Amino acid sequence: MSHPTCRQPAEWELHSACWLAWPGHGHLWRENLAPAQAEWTALCLAIAGEGGEALDILVGDEGSEAAARHALAPVADRVRFHRVPVGDIWLRDTAPIFVRDGAGALQAACFGFNGWGGKYVLPGDDRVAGRVAALSGAPRRDHAFILEGGSVEVDGEGTVLTTRQCLLNPNRNPGLDQAELEAALADGLGAEKVLWLDEGLLNDHTDGHIDTLARFVAPGVVVCMEARDPADPNAATLDRLAADLAAMTDARGRKLRVERIPSPGVMRDEEGELMPASFVNFYIGNRSVVVPTYGTPYDEEAVAALARLFPNHRVVGRSARAILSGGGAFHCITQQQPEVR
Repeated sequence: MSHPTCRQPAEWELHSACWLAWPGHGHLWRENLAPAQAEWTALCLAIAGEGGEALDILVGDEGSEAAARHALAPVADRVRFHRVPVGDIWLRDTAPIFVRDGAGALQAACFGFNGWGGKYVLPGDDRVAGRVAALSGAPRRDHAFILEGGSVEVDGEGTVLTTRQCLLNPNRNPGLDQAELEAALADGLGAEKVLWLDEGLLNDHTDGHIDTLARFVAPGVVVCMEARDPADPNAATLDRLAADLAAMTDARGRKLRVERIPSPGVMRDEEGELMPASFVNFYIGNRSVVVPTYGTPYDEEAVAALARLFPNHRVVGRSARAILSGGGAFHCITQQQPEVR
């Protein structure tokens, strides 16, 4: 691949802010609305507290802004509110992906968004990227292909991890093959090498987003999960994933070092449906790494294992069970804005 004109920084590089949206739609969250708001608030306080990063919060209307202001009162000096219509809170997928150009200046890369392959088309979501780009002040860089931020994971050095189940799904970019998508990722994110995994967790309506499967924690080091519960239906998928990663090399030619943490095991919703729970859907902030927990026997071990991988961060677990009822966890509802150099 030719030398990239832009680069998506690794998540552990310094941020000037984190973008989130207040969960205010009762018709979407129903009985989980208040618990999801409480979990969202705990996440924000963990990101912004103790000298952490600033928060840019999207609120749909006056009532949502009042509720969010009240919730975030302890970190009020670190929060900016923006009245922007949003379909829901999944800004990892609907907001722009911030990249740096060849001179190090920030750009807001805006991609097509079609409601995760047409499954959840909510009013306003397809315009969030452009609105956040305008609010951020970063020049907007438009790309024609469909891409959600949760479907790509970068090391900041030219390596992109993704899954065939998502990016090669006919419900996203039916006219593009693997080579054409690699070229699009090179142009959009500065990918010099794309590492393809096959498929994700069962019942994941994102069609296998990488941010529930495997994450870079440092250049050349990736973390993924292993099943401890013999009944875990994702056990074989997780083992194959780890084996595939261990056989890969990154854009710099390094063999990937694979670190495994427990999987949450079997988690079901009120209807008895399996939920795509993941401990690797954490958010890496300037000071904190916030890990979603679900009330499982494996929560503490997963947080402790990640704490060893992030010795320079405060690694904390926070409940994400109610947010998971909407289909994701903390990484899915955050989008970092890198610091301008």
